[in-house]
Amino acid sequence: MAEYIAEGLVEGKDKKTLFKQFAAYLVDSRRTKELDLIIRDIEWKLAEKGYVQATITSAFDLTAQTTKALEAFVKAETKAKNVSLVTRLDPSVLGGVKISVPGREIDQTVAHQLTVLKTRFKKA
Repeated sequence: MAEYIAEGLVEGKDKKTLFKQFAAYLVDSRRTKELDLIIRDIEWKLAEKGYVQATITSAFDLTAQTTKALEAFVKAETKAKNVSLVTRLDPSVLGGVKISVPGREIDQTVAHQLTVLKTRFKKA
């Protein structure tokens, strides 16, 4: 199913029809509880085809310049033809950014660095 959806999106098929078929399949096969897993598989298949959706989490709104730099970074790291960024605000990260792409996460948030420090000193 993930391959079919990813291929349809890449080929430019009508998204509304494609997602109606997908929803009908999930309901008919009683797999609606697997939606998150199937979406993750679709994102993975799209990434294999050079279309990457990255989720950027930060504590504050990103400037246009920062967003453009992050998009270029993701494109270079994943070797994707197209990159789509989804930004999320999460004050609990305190600062920095977390970049999530299918199969990989780069966490350069202040909250993550504090957790790493805490873990290191606990072991010592």
